Amino acid sequence: MYVLQSKHLKLKPEEARLLLEKLNITATQLPKIKKKDPILSDDIKVGDIIKIERKTSNGKVIYYRIVVP
Repeated sequence: MYVLQSKHLKLKPEEARLLLEKLNITATQLPKIKKKDPILSDDIKVGDIIKIERKTSNGKVIYYRIVVP
């Protein structure tokens, strides 16, 4: 991974379930990321939830995306 790219991590099913419960949403309400996005590894499947960590001047910001076809 390129050093300036945000860190993209696949959530485990239990982590995904806890996240959705915490946010009180369904997976379809998450922002989307395409399966063909070059940043995603080959083991990522449609329906997986990705945690994106971006570094900012104030620290780290975390975003979540669901993988779509």
